[in-house]
Amino acid sequence: MTRDATRPRQLAFGPFRLFPAQQLLLEGEAPVRLGGRARDLLIALLEQAGQVITKEALSARLWPNIVVEEGTLRVHVAALRKALRDGQEGRRYIANIPGRGYAFVGELVATDEPDPAAEASPEPPLSMVRLFGRSEVVETLSTRLAQQRLITITGPGGIGKTSVALAVADRMRPQLPDGVCLVDFAPLVDSKLVPTALASALGIGVVSENPLPSLVALLRNRAMLIVLDNCEHVIDTAASLAESLLQGSARLRILATSREAMRVPGEILFRLAPLEMPEASDGLTAPIAMTYSAVQLFIERAAMCLGEFSLTDVHAPAVANICRRLDGIPLAIEMAAGRVDVFGISGLAGVLDDRFRLAMRGRRTALPRHQTLSTTLDWSYQLLPETERLVLRRLAVFAGFFTITEATGVLADGAGADSLESIANLAAKSLLVVNLETPVPTYRLLETTRAYALQKLQESGERMAYARRHARQCLAAMEAANLAWETSPPETWLARHRHLIDDVRAALDLSYRTEDEVATAVALTATAVPLWYELSLLSECYQRACHALSLPAAARSPTQDMRLYAAVAWCLMQIKGFVQETRDTWTTLLALSRDNNDPDHQLRALWGLWAARISEGARRTALALAEEFSSLAQQTSELDRCVGDRMLGHSLHLLGEQAAAHQHLERMLANYAPPATGAEVMRYIFDQNALARCFLARIRWLQGYPDQAMEIACDVTNDERARGDALSLCQVLVQASCPIGLMVGDLAAVEEFVSDLIELSVRHDWHFWHAFGSCFRGVLTVQRGDLAAGLRLLEEALRGLRSIDFGVHYLYFLCEYASALGLAGDTDRGLDAIEQAIERSDRNDERWCIAEVLRIKGELLHRQGKFEGSDTAFATARVWAEQQGALSLSLRIATGAARLWLDMGRAAAARAELAVVCDRFTEGFGTADYRNARAVLDALSPEIVGH
Repeated sequence: MTRDATRPRQLAFGPFRLFPAQQLLLEGEAPVRLGGRARDLLIALLEQAGQVITKEALSARLWPNIVVEEGTLRVHVAALRKALRDGQEGRRYIANIPGRGYAFVGELVATDEPDPAAEASPEPPLSMVRLFGRSEVVETLSTRLAQQRLITITGPGGIGKTSVALAVADRMRPQLPDGVCLVDFAPLVDSKLVPTALASALGIGVVSENPLPSLVALLRNRAMLIVLDNCEHVIDTAASLAESLLQGSARLRILATSREAMRVPGEILFRLAPLEMPEASDGLTAPIAMTYSAVQLFIERAAMCLGEFSLTDVHAPAVANICRRLDGIPLAIEMAAGRVDVFGISGLAGVLDDRFRLAMRGRRTALPRHQTLSTTLDWSYQLLPETERLVLRRLAVFAGFFTITEATGVLADGAGADSLESIANLAAKSLLVVNLETPVPTYRLLETTRAYALQKLQESGERMAYARRHARQCLAAMEAANLAWETSPPETWLARHRHLIDDVRAALDLSYRTEDEVATAVALTATAVPLWYELSLLSECYQRACHALSLPAAARSPTQDMRLYAAVAWCLMQIKGFVQETRDTWTTLLALSRDNNDPDHQLRALWGLWAARISEGARRTALALAEEFSSLAQQTSELDRCVGDRMLGHSLHLLGEQAAAHQHLERMLANYAPPATGAEVMRYIFDQNALARCFLARIRWLQGYPDQAMEIACDVTNDERARGDALSLCQVLVQASCPIGLMVGDLAAVEEFVSDLIELSVRHDWHFWHAFGSCFRGVLTVQRGDLAAGLRLLEEALRGLRSIDFGVHYLYFLCEYASALGLAGDTDRGLDAIEQAIERSDRNDERWCIAEVLRIKGELLHRQGKFEGSDTAFATARVWAEQQGALSLSLRIATGAARLWLDMGRAAAARAELAVVCDRFTEGFGTADYRNARAVLDALSPEIVGH
């Protein structure tokens, strides 16, 4: 047959070359395996590239004289797109023209290059499956197989063991003189046929009942790789075969796949891990999500299902969630992606419950046991002895990781040794995931395996009984954890017990719904408080504790009530601030603790009420509560006594009694020993040492030591960052780092502090702390010179601060707001704000910044040309600052008064007062305040040089 001279020898597009005469498609130099219909479809589309070919015309060409359904054509288009990876990595070749047909839209180059010689054609690959996230695994296994003679790839069903094994075989084939032999044991029912299956794969006849000796003799000198695929159901015979072959040949290598090890001498186990998945994050973007292999697989399969599909930022979190719920198992991800055309991304995430997940169907061409996840798991389940089936389904009540102790606490009484052996066997058979990273080894069922096992547990009629066992086991585990909480460092305790959180949730959900489990629900809630605290799950803790308190009082003991009220109150402090609900809860706790003569909870309640009074501006009442706390603390512990000193120092600082406040804080820091156990750390929630240093830093700034103040603030911030306690870091940023940075004028540092505060508050959904971050952002914006934007931010932020009824710093922000209004020329509104500040200071005895309030009033009156009123305000401010020893405020007042006196014709007096105040400083010469003062002084007296 002669070649049609008008027909090009080669059609090239993207990385592909089609040789129509040879019916050969190459990607690079590798043949692409295509079915005959898909190949004919490609040729038809390429011959009329750029033109729309109707579905009818394509069907007539592919199936002449046969009427086929439209869906048949669509199946072959999808297969062709899959082979070409159309829609992925920027590729776009075949377009579906709605209502008309299909067109090839890629860039096509036709050449008359000669056909590739048949003898040079590369051997077709063993598998056409494209692997995601397995390149490093394939590389590792190929390297190790060159050194080790037997490797078994293990892992749960659907994780991709066969695909990886075939990729390794393809990778190694060029270096194997006698090639690769693939033996699939999946179809075998009788394990005696294992040697026969190998003989058949090698293409040799079987003439005896025991072909193994002949196989060993045949392979004795072969340098080849034998892939023994799907060994689990014939594991004993496959192991015997592998051992005999390796003993009989020094050049033979075996790569096996199985859900459990063969336990043959020299065997190396390689446990195949799930595909990589992104962590849960609402802010996950499409580009970041697409760096994870699980997401890449999902998107490719979705594109094959839909024709075209690319991930967007909107869908990235949902796709990542789907992949996580499917444990990163490739088979499960493929099945889910294949239903996108029915449910869409959001809909698929919503319907992915246990029953739907198990019923999802895979490719029609898949092995029978891979048609659904249920059949995949049936394959493993049916291979188990009854004792292991029983243990597997009963362990399904665990929602997360569990220890051996916790597992045996749930399993049937008297089954100790059998249970341990069954757990070990289930882990060996890839039905339990083992985590050796924790202080005590933990185990868990993959989500799909658990769904299947729960279904079996339901069918057995034992589900409710074992769910109750599980709830009581969780309670026992948390009670043991609470005992350790009293003696263990928080980090050690959390590493040992953090795995309990999923099971606590599951147990509570059951116990809340079951009338005879109410007592278990209350007890478990009360004992789980330390776990929620350590995991920073404040909203969850609050909701669960409130629910427990709503249950019948008969189910609760006084001690449980006190623990639950304490949990509700401290959660409210962080979630909502010191709203009425917070104050009422602390008041209830104080009454309960007094009625039950419980000094521990009494101290906690006094501390909570003191913090509430501080927040609402009741300074004298707060001082009285601090004094009551300190008196009671004399009978308890050194930690309590130190906390009492800190509370007194805090109160006195806000009242303007800086010397006395300084004394209490210094004594606290001298005697304070950092809490060593989780219970001690949680007792007052925040790092007490850090808070004492915060207020010491504030006092040092007021006293005229700005460098020391900033050094303390930075040190305590860095310490809290290193500790990783988000709540305490928020406190430090609000109480010291942000305000002191603004006071000294280090705006670069403040930018970092404010960003940290806002990021933490957003990440943990803490509206309370976010309100402060917004206020500080507004002040920072003003100080950077953007008055309009800064004022808008401050006005909105002050409304937010008022909504949480939190008085700490409100006076400070009100002053900054008034000052910004003055700078913007709106002095009337500025003075209104200052009058509010004065009234608030008088009403609450909040005197720590009264000198600053009056100074700003003087500045505003000066801007209005009211010199006498301004002078009076500066004079009163001067008295307050000197009385409190607040040298930094004296400097600000003297600077403002000097500008006023210059306008009043009193330059000499202005120069004299300002020079005296400047000379009192021994540090802080680089601060914004000191530089401003020197600039004014230099302007008043040019002959005076800088300090």
